[in-house]
Amino acid sequence: MLNVMRLNRNVRSIRRTRVILGVFVSYGFDQFLESLNLPAPFRKRRLFRREQREVAGLDPARRMRLAFQELGPTFIKLGQLLSTRPDLIPRSFADEFTALQDRVPSVSLEEIHRQLQQELGGTPESLFATFSPEPLAAASIAQVHRATLRSGEEVAVKIRRPDIVGIVETDIDILSAMAGWGERHLPAGCSYDLTGIVREFARTIRREMDLAREGRTIERFRSNAGKEPTLHFPRVYSELTSPGVLTLEYIQGIKVSDLDGLRRAGLDCHLIAARGAAAFLHQVVDHGLFHGDPHPGNIFILPGNVICLLDFGMVGHLEGNTRQLLFQLLLAVLNRAPDDLIQALDDAALLAETTEKSPLRRDLAEFMDCYVDIPLREIRVGRLLSEFVDIITLYHIRLEPDLLLLIKALVGVEGLGRRLDPEFDMMTHIRPFIQAAVSEKSSPGELLKELRSYVGSFYQLSRNLPRDLKEIISRINRGTVKIDLEHRGLDRFIVELDKASNRLSSSLIIAALLVGSAIIFTTDKGPKLFGFPFLAFMGYAVAGVLGLWLVIAIFRSGRL
Repeated sequence: MLNVMRLNRNVRSIRRTRVILGVFVSYGFDQFLESLNLPAPFRKRRLFRREQREVAGLDPARRMRLAFQELGPTFIKLGQLLSTRPDLIPRSFADEFTALQDRVPSVSLEEIHRQLQQELGGTPESLFATFSPEPLAAASIAQVHRATLRSGEEVAVKIRRPDIVGIVETDIDILSAMAGWGERHLPAGCSYDLTGIVREFARTIRREMDLAREGRTIERFRSNAGKEPTLHFPRVYSELTSPGVLTLEYIQGIKVSDLDGLRRAGLDCHLIAARGAAAFLHQVVDHGLFHGDPHPGNIFILPGNVICLLDFGMVGHLEGNTRQLLFQLLLAVLNRAPDDLIQALDDAALLAETTEKSPLRRDLAEFMDCYVDIPLREIRVGRLLSEFVDIITLYHIRLEPDLLLLIKALVGVEGLGRRLDPEFDMMTHIRPFIQAAVSEKSSPGELLKELRSYVGSFYQLSRNLPRDLKEIISRINRGTVKIDLEHRGLDRFIVELDKASNRLSSSLIIAALLVGSAIIFTTDKGPKLFGFPFLAFMGYAVAGVLGLWLVIAIFRSGRL
């Protein structure tokens, strides 16, 4: 039976692909079409005739950011993700993508009512005592309304846009296809795991669209913080929460960026900066779960200098080994030991066999020399880590995505700390955590744990090795061993060879028509047209049309 839903999705994908490619062309990325060697339905330039944007004088990074902005939620979120990956894209693009904003017009109240009915099984009137028709905020994934429960508590209701899941899934399909084209045909496609990037992005944005998951994440943060009096997390009302709706305690506080408001309320900016840094580092070190987007709009200050974090759509997870790597890297920088830094990267299996360690050691030593005479309190941790990422990117060393998200979050926390307190010193807060983590790594308990892990791994290997060897030998004897070979970059060569052979064949046909027509013309036999042999006349006419078509095709290709 025909899958109508899949058919509709394919039709939407074709239409959306034309829109996406049209936007890129309108922002001056014409070479994009040629490089990707698109499938036949997308090669016609007339499909992408759009109003040309005013892009004269704009650099490629700015043009790409504007194109992403115009293409809507999926591409805005993709740009925001790529802004945390300077190891994958040029620094200029990563910096430009940080300016992407997903402020969009709000959804109509009728659509909000339908969404609440679908998700929670009731209208706003039946679910809440009051429900504000005007949203507090509207973004590309969801918008927030203020409401009051029948028990009297004020809440913020985050409601997912009704059509956003279908839009995002269609765009993910297209991005996956474009990543495949890029890996096959772009010169740098082999150097980057484009399909892996799209896969990571799909995982991230699907998690962000699941508002029930965000609610569970908030509860995990609350549980991790325990009874810490300096932190507050909004209460989640699980009975009014679903994948498309998240109901939270309404927070009335002062934005952390409102310095005048904080001072008027008698709050201590110096203490807030110190508490914020300590809270963030505890999230990273003690739990491996941290807020990935600590910008001023997501942090409110409550009475008593209590910090409240909002919007947990973007969070980072660090495993123990990754946390340990981060602290080893920072400790090596503090000790000005490039060899320790290279050893840490090597131990984490981040260095390829082809990595030239001597030039890497030289560049890292020069990088560390820049911080030799600088007091710790004057070191900008964010800038230090950003420079480090720039260096390892040159050597095609790729860090874990969550580690790069942590670096970006650290930059944000440090920036907020210095805004609150000009004397704020992030390194002073980090150093005790680094020393404690390194000491813990070499403690008897940790060494015993590692020893047990190694013994367990070797035991499992010794158990499986005879069976695996027997299976391999058996397959060799049966002749069922398969070796998969994958060619890269040959598709474009095959297409171009096909074009060349078609043109050569057309030229031979034209030449044959001309010679045959000339022979018939000299015999002067057969039916006549305007006094000339009809067959000769038709042969010349067909040859002329085919020749003109061939010349036009050659000129349009730009290759004479």
